[in-house]
Amino acid sequence: MHKPLLTTDFLDRARRHYADEEAVLAVDGTRYTYAELGERADRFSAALQARGIEKGDRVAVLDPNTHYHLEAAYGAMQVGAVHTPLNYRLTPDDFSYMLSDAGVDAIYADAEYAANVEAIRDEVPTETFLTNDADAVEGDWESFDAALDDADPDAYERPEMDEDEVITINYTSGTTGDPKGVCRTHRAETLHAYLISIHQEITDDDVYLWTLPMFHVNGWGHIYAITGAGARHVCTRGVDVAETFDRIRGEDISYFCAAPTVLNMLGDHHAEHGGATTGDNDVRVATAGAAPPEATIRTVEEEFGWELKHVYGATETGPLITTSDAKRHFDEGADDRFAVKKTQGIGYLGTEVRVVDEDGEDVAADGETIGEIVVRGNQVMDRYWNKPEATEEAFSERLEGYYHMGDLAVVDEDGFVSIQDRKKDIIISGGENISSIELEDTLFEHDVVSDVAVIPAPDERWGETPKAFVVPESGDPDDAGATPEELKAFVRDRVADYKTPGEVEFVAELPTTATGKIQKYELREREWDEEDRMVGEG
Repeated sequence: MHKPLLTTDFLDRARRHYADEEAVLAVDGTRYTYAELGERADRFSAALQARGIEKGDRVAVLDPNTHYHLEAAYGAMQVGAVHTPLNYRLTPDDFSYMLSDAGVDAIYADAEYAANVEAIRDEVPTETFLTNDADAVEGDWESFDAALDDADPDAYERPEMDEDEVITINYTSGTTGDPKGVCRTHRAETLHAYLISIHQEITDDDVYLWTLPMFHVNGWGHIYAITGAGARHVCTRGVDVAETFDRIRGEDISYFCAAPTVLNMLGDHHAEHGGATTGDNDVRVATAGAAPPEATIRTVEEEFGWELKHVYGATETGPLITTSDAKRHFDEGADDRFAVKKTQGIGYLGTEVRVVDEDGEDVAADGETIGEIVVRGNQVMDRYWNKPEATEEAFSERLEGYYHMGDLAVVDEDGFVSIQDRKKDIIISGGENISSIELEDTLFEHDVVSDVAVIPAPDERWGETPKAFVVPESGDPDDAGATPEELKAFVRDRVADYKTPGEVEFVAELPTTATGKIQKYELREREWDEEDRMVGEG
């Protein structure tokens, strides 16, 4: 038998079996059952169709982790529209590009961030603008709640959908050029949600805390998996460490996701303030973005009493494709588990993860020979939106038919993958991707900059942060014509704040090859000399 795998199935199942159970704790304290969440999604579906939204149209969501994001996502998908979540930390220019590139027809934006869309609304094809607080936003914005009140939840018509149709577009920060829209089908989203349900051990009695942004590949698939299981969503508006501990204790949180940076912030807060680290439930936490240092794992597991699950992936791959949660490979409670948990681990079920050389051949499984990670799996993206050449390259550069992760790694005799460096110059700061190319292009606009290279540098708080090596026009690092702070301010005025280099160093020259290509590896090697690896693992 073949039954289409559709993202709408997750909310349908929760409504059918958990209608009267709590589904969502909103940030304002309102609690919604699955019946209520489902009705609000239905009303949004009807509101979208009343505004001319049809199957295949793109509906963007610009929202921190609130119940509105869940309602807008499911409401859009129920009419076959393509859910297009946006990173709320970006700039108006970023939004102008993404809304235009995807041809977004409607957008829901949280009132705190709607001004960044209002600033460019005349530049984009979007015609429907909704927000949670229309009075707080300048311009012609509709109230989300008023639109729901006016809509008949029984009025919308759910179109016939196929599992191979694109249902989400997730924009990812590339290492070169403009961001790319990652197209994901119903089938890919569904199977990824199944996989995390298994590997993250998600069940209906879980209480999930939303510290991970929902816009990150649909919250690593948790908008589906938690909903489909009939578990509880506890919403937040971002990470506040004191609030996180309060929620864990007060709502009996059993599971959440956090980058190593967030785990370190929690550790620092607890060291200063103390207090209980759990409620009535045991806690497990998934981390990704960069491998957690051993000290972080010790804090999480030995001081907090939580179980840490280290996972790995990319926007293009679902995102998650590996896990180091392989208990038969270490003794629970013994120190040897840290060496395993720091690795990216082994492939998820149904996921083929390989490390290959430049000829596409598997490297020796000796834990020393470096190659690039490539992957095949049902959770991998369909394509990049309107970028066929980039799609072809991503699936064929070394080995035909595999998505190329761009990470250089080794693999041991048991198949555990450990990243050693990055093939491309992406910087992962606090779980956010930052393009070194974007920062270099921005710095080149300053009159005093003759040449520049941006690399990831270790940072205690963020894991890694951008550092710029600048050759001044004067040629004299001691008389550059501007200060490092002036250059940082110059960049900050032109890109999202979190992308600003943490340090600018003036140098007389940059290391180059015989053909003049800058050897960033030498700069990274110098900056990470005291670290275990050069991938922001701190």
